[in-house]
Amino acid sequence: MSKKPSATIEQKPTASNTSHGQAPINAALTQAQKIELFSQMVRIRRFEERSHRAYTGKNAAGGANIGGFLHLYNGQEAIAVGCCSLMGKHDHVITAYRDHGHAIAVGMDTKALMAELYGKVTGCSKGKGGSMHFFSPERNYWGGHGIVGGQIPLGVGLAYGVKYKGHKGSAMAFMGDGAVNQGAVHEAYNLAALWNLPCIFVIENNGYSMGTSQARSSAGDLAKRAEGYGMAWGVCEGHDVYEVRATMDKFLKIAREECKPAVVEIRTYRYRGHSVADPDNTYRTKTEIEDYRRTKDPIQVFQTALIAEGVLTTESAEKIDEAARAEAEAAADFADASPYPTPEDIQKDVYWESDNPDQRTSQGRLFFN
Repeated sequence: MSKKPSATIEQKPTASNTSHGQAPINAALTQAQKIELFSQMVRIRRFEERSHRAYTGKNAAGGANIGGFLHLYNGQEAIAVGCCSLMGKHDHVITAYRDHGHAIAVGMDTKALMAELYGKVTGCSKGKGGSMHFFSPERNYWGGHGIVGGQIPLGVGLAYGVKYKGHKGSAMAFMGDGAVNQGAVHEAYNLAALWNLPCIFVIENNGYSMGTSQARSSAGDLAKRAEGYGMAWGVCEGHDVYEVRATMDKFLKIAREECKPAVVEIRTYRYRGHSVADPDNTYRTKTEIEDYRRTKDPIQVFQTALIAEGVLTTESAEKIDEAARAEAEAAADFADASPYPTPEDIQKDVYWESDNPDQRTSQGRLFFN
């Protein structure tokens, strides 16, 4: 278990911990796989930056490109990429509203993701979900949920399904540090432990929940609460993708082979506000944000490690970055050119029987206009 970060931050990017890089799960990576991990992290960063520009900008008609909320993942990329890179056939992911990073990490098309942000019919949820509701069942990715902590019982349900079907798999249920105090989370902990379900509760602790620091909102160690339910637990640093993978690999093995739950707290940091609508620095200083960005940025940390390993060069890293920027721009162009849903679409994909009237068995009205 990693120690808590020192209050004194180093003045240069910290390289990825050598011991974590040599962990079996990381030592087995090929050069191409390492580059792919790096590329995914960069793609998430550039997608989020382009989304931010779209949110704050105006469309041709003078209106907003993106309505509602927009929760960006900048600064937390190593977590989604590290965790999702470990997924097997019977591993599942469910998360909260800061879901863009996980969606890209499981392989969703950024064009469909950007179109969903724009509320377009070509979006992954046909323009009806927006930023908080990305889904891809074919990739075992179950969202994207706006109710704080509401996804955690659903994650336990996914883990129940894995066990019920006799699969060797898991459900990784992600939440923020603000969700750990929700009653539904503790009820989910209890059931997972009571029924020995292969659920890994992943706390992405960026320190501030919405705008309140963990020190002012949560007593004790977040991951250690697992002891009250007889669950295994661990803590790791979220700026190092090697450490994330090494830590999560241990608990995924427990879930798959022993069918037991665990809680993993991953300490991280977000560069933007809770949502784009919130100010970035009303509850934290600009210096704090820039210090973390300068010394523990996950992309820079991994780039430094890969260059030291001879896997990457500055030039190849720049090409990856250029490709990621071009991909994000293409996604925005696609979203802008896509049509909006029609008024008739509002009653589609709501009830199965409505979309399949020839197989309907219920009586009565489904919609009240």
